[in-house]
Amino acid sequence: MAVKKSEIYSSLWASCDALRGGMDASQYKDYVLVLLFVKYVSDKYSGDPDGLIEIPEGGSFVDMVALRGNKDIGEKINIIIANLAEANDLKGVIDVADFNDPEKLGTGKEMVDRLSNLVAIFNRPELDFRKNRADGDDILGDAYEYLMRHFATESGKSKGQFYTPSEVSRIMAKVIGIGAARSADQTIYDPTCGSGSLLLKAHDEAPYDLTIYGQEKDVATRALAKMNMVLHDCPTAEIWKGNTLSSPHFLNADGSLKTFDYVVANPPFSDKAWSTGVFDEGKTNLTARFTVEGERPPEKNGDFAYLLHVIASLKSTGKGAVILPHGVLFRGNAESTLRRWIIKRGYIKGIIGLPANLFYGTGIPACIVVLDKEHAQARTGIFMIDASKGFVKDGNKNRLRSQDIHKIVDAFTKQAQIDKYSRMVPLAEIEKNDFNLNIPRYIDASEPEDLQDIEAHLKGGIPVRDVDALEDFWQVMPAVRHDLFAPGDRPGYVTPKVEAAEVKPAILNHAEFAAYADTVTAVFDAWRAAHIDRLRGVAIGDKPKDLIHVTSEDLLERFKPVPLIDGYDVYQHLMTYWSDVMQDDVYILVQDGWKAGRVIRELVKNPEGKFTETPDITLGRRKLKAELIPPALIVDRFFAAEKAALEALEAKAEEAARAIEELDEEHGGEDGLLADAKTEKGKLTAKSIKDRIKDIRHDRDAAEEIAMLKQALRLIEAEAAAAKAVKEAQAALDEATVRHYAKLTEDQVKALIVEDKWLARVQGDVAAEVDRVSQALAGRVKLLTERYAAPLLVLEDRAQALGAKVAGHLKRMGFAA
Repeated sequence: MAVKKSEIYSSLWASCDALRGGMDASQYKDYVLVLLFVKYVSDKYSGDPDGLIEIPEGGSFVDMVALRGNKDIGEKINIIIANLAEANDLKGVIDVADFNDPEKLGTGKEMVDRLSNLVAIFNRPELDFRKNRADGDDILGDAYEYLMRHFATESGKSKGQFYTPSEVSRIMAKVIGIGAARSADQTIYDPTCGSGSLLLKAHDEAPYDLTIYGQEKDVATRALAKMNMVLHDCPTAEIWKGNTLSSPHFLNADGSLKTFDYVVANPPFSDKAWSTGVFDEGKTNLTARFTVEGERPPEKNGDFAYLLHVIASLKSTGKGAVILPHGVLFRGNAESTLRRWIIKRGYIKGIIGLPANLFYGTGIPACIVVLDKEHAQARTGIFMIDASKGFVKDGNKNRLRSQDIHKIVDAFTKQAQIDKYSRMVPLAEIEKNDFNLNIPRYIDASEPEDLQDIEAHLKGGIPVRDVDALEDFWQVMPAVRHDLFAPGDRPGYVTPKVEAAEVKPAILNHAEFAAYADTVTAVFDAWRAAHIDRLRGVAIGDKPKDLIHVTSEDLLERFKPVPLIDGYDVYQHLMTYWSDVMQDDVYILVQDGWKAGRVIRELVKNPEGKFTETPDITLGRRKLKAELIPPALIVDRFFAAEKAALEALEAKAEEAARAIEELDEEHGGEDGLLADAKTEKGKLTAKSIKDRIKDIRHDRDAAEEIAMLKQALRLIEAEAAAAKAVKEAQAALDEATVRHYAKLTEDQVKALIVEDKWLARVQGDVAAEVDRVSQALAGRVKLLTERYAAPLLVLEDRAQALGAKVAGHLKRMGFAA
């Protein structure tokens, strides 16, 4: 049985749990990623004489497994890794972590247990990379990405800069146009490549296997990048160590910088040590490279130094993107001169302002500066995007959603002018602003102020301008406006026809809103019809990422023209569902086929004695989990009558329980007839009631109490009988449901997964968007109606009436003034 991506991720993160305590994430990531590397190359290349990686004797993960419980496990793991490194020229790459370090891993039995557990985790079935890899989809690469994100999150501000969020990397790859690369001879370069994630995202966007170049000054991080390249099937990438600014590795024979077709970079923000070694004696080439019109980047701020390096590293037709703090857009003095020089040469194609708190190592907002030398001379403007508001909270960081990425890329590639979001800013306008590129100077993304109308508060009525502001709604539903508002008693104001509490029902029940909802449903139905065969046709060997790309892009395009609904919101619903559920489903189907839908497996406790998954059904002591089809879908499609009968029994049991509660509330108080029948914990039980009846059965004055006790007993026994019937019916239904999995035909499996599970979820999300439209309109109309419902004269009259009433009360009480 194929393993879900989510299970791979959870197993990898469990390996981190085995190391926590002795070191922080910036350190234990080296251990986990080295083991991941060894496990992957061992699974993929062992026994393959033509493999890109040679697995020598005594240098494989299998050798590590044999060491579990060995008192010298740390020392011997180091030897295994050294053997693998020696055979593949990977010294200084995979041998940077010391598996025999007592300060980090403990001593004696503590180290043995910790490393044995760590190896055992990587030996789990879900981490068998010989079989868990869908063709064309980088499961292992995605898992590595998952770990890097979590390591960066946990490493803290000073140590999280080795990783560029994948969402930002995807944007950079797309806006530099690498998807239009013409051949595998073209090159891509990252001068501060960190763990290589940005380079790889850009490389993956290209239609050809571009040659990869990178440099990274941190030795351990450079090792991560080298491993990352192998894990992503880019073993020939050149990743060199060293400081890019003071000791660039990629040089021509004359000492000038080598140039590349594409350059991406996420340099350290405002690097205060950038100039170290740059202006030393004898480095005239470097000095000239960072001097423009007699000005250099500030000694304690390297943002422009990295930007100048990227520009110098681009071919005359080269394109690049650099992540920089917003300060580069507007800071003065030397940076103003450098900025003017760059702008005048037309190198900057665009600037994308990003949300704050996206990056690991800093919470400040940043921007992407997009460069294009090829069309620099003809450039007459810079395209700007303010994407600062499009994100979702993710733990202690912000994260770009799929819809945010898509909107940015769409706007940039189409140079689309969107109100409060994007526009092409002419160079002449920039020059008038003294070459200041601060985005708010050119794009006003602020929300309009909700103005209070003094006259409306004084005289009543709703301002027409507030109603006109809802024009997007009225264009779709003009009669709704007519039915909600009547002309006012003076120009510029209208009177509500509907009470505030009745606004939403009036909208929902209106024929025009029903017609609009039908239009949205028709768009979804057309998309569903266009893709249902594709979804039902998923076959072993298919590429899941291709499937979601085709279906999601078409969903977005179909909903973009729909008024009142943001097509990107609909798109996000599908992408979120893909990430949470559908992705795992499809990966299983492309590896095991539709027969996986018939699987309902018994859960087994992990070594800690816990279930790692939530069971779907419990039969006796057996905890069962459906692989693809939730039991509720089986019940709804095949056991509707049994479900209805069960619900009737549950209703009967609930009715009996309510009757007992009511009787207890009425007669169970301190002086009530049931008070003495309660247990020490204050509960009525069949036993406590019977005991009370036995105690007072000969008391002639207890007839009324006995009658009440018998009534309570009948209700309790009825509830118990109903509860027993519910339990038996539920058990029978569960048993029948479990048996039915094996009886499912392939067509039934497809119907349950594609129609009842996937498409039903998306349809529900689309319906929620329609409901959001009604909520937005009703909410605003209700607010306006309530805001101006009582003008000042009415309030004064009410105040006078209330004052008179209070005065009357005081007078009757003898407190008259």
